Amino acid sequence: RLKANFTYGVNTILISPRRMGKTSLVDKVCSLVESEDIRIARIDAFGCRSENDFINAFATAVVRATSTDSSLEYNAGNNTTEEVLRLPEMIARSKGCHIVVCIDEFQQIGDFPDSLTFQKKLRSVWQLQSHVSYCLYGSKKHMMEQMFQNASYPFYRFGDFFYLNKISEKDWVEYICQRFESTGKHISEELAREICQVTDRYSSYVQQLAWFVWLRVQDDSAATEEDLKYGIDRLLDACEPLFIQQTEDLSAYQMNFLHAITNGVHTGFTQTAILETYRLGTAANVTRLKKSLMVKDLITIPAPKHLEMSDPILALWLKRRVWK
Repeated sequence: RLKANFTYGVNTILISPRRMGKTSLVDKVCSLVESEDIRIARIDAFGCRSENDFINAFATAVVRATSTDSSLEYNAGNNTTEEVLRLPEMIARSKGCHIVVCIDEFQQIGDFPDSLTFQKKLRSVWQLQSHVSYCLYGSKKHMMEQMFQNASYPFYRFGDFFYLNKISEKDWVEYICQRFESTGKHISEELAREICQVTDRYSSYVQQLAWFVWLRVQDDSAATEEDLKYGIDRLLDACEPLFIQQTEDLSAYQMNFLHAITNGVHTGFTQTAILETYRLGTAANVTRLKKSLMVKDLITIPAPKHLEMSDPILALWLKRRVWK
């Protein structure tokens, strides 16, 4: 689907949580379609903090994608934002090619000063381009949905909108077992399934945990439950600095709310028993907690009125090392 969109110039909006593999997927599709006729400009908006940052990154990526010198940088100088945004269409027309502009962590522009005005500028220029298409992808589900599915936002219905689903357990188990066998080591389908269940099939975590288990298994030997326990501990060690950073500034109420979710509470947070058990304050406070934790991308709503942790390994770390 993504390859067809790139080939035929269809704008694409792609959402998936972090560590699910969206950047790898886009990079793979880029490698399949990139040619003299289809040029790819890649931008990571994560480090952009302002309109000026974004415009310079945008222009540099477009120039590099269409030049034989990959080290070129573009200085927007006295050009207006609109002039820079029109640059890929001008270059594509002059070179007789199509340009696909891929922008990772696109939701970052939602934090720019006067973001809505900037989004209007982008949409007003981009929607008129016939030789350029855009792949806009990000990991903050709440912000991406607001930008592309809310009728009051400039990018409403800008392109083909879809979520990146998890790789199936069956495919993961087959892949993990095959990779072990190819190196002279072995792992049972049951243990491979446990790896999938612990990581909730988040691509990066599956591979990281499988790697830690693989490292501990001797040549011509099979992985054991002890190897899996060791791998889980190493995975938690590797992620701990990030998880501390993500949680150290949370309020007691916010931590209590996460505690409830990791203990299996996914709905009914305003019930008196839950409010009292987890010390969540008032029903009105629950509404504020939900909103703040969604903005921080720590919780998600996979189904109506059903809350879950956004990161399965963060949830495991909290259960094992914070609330043990």
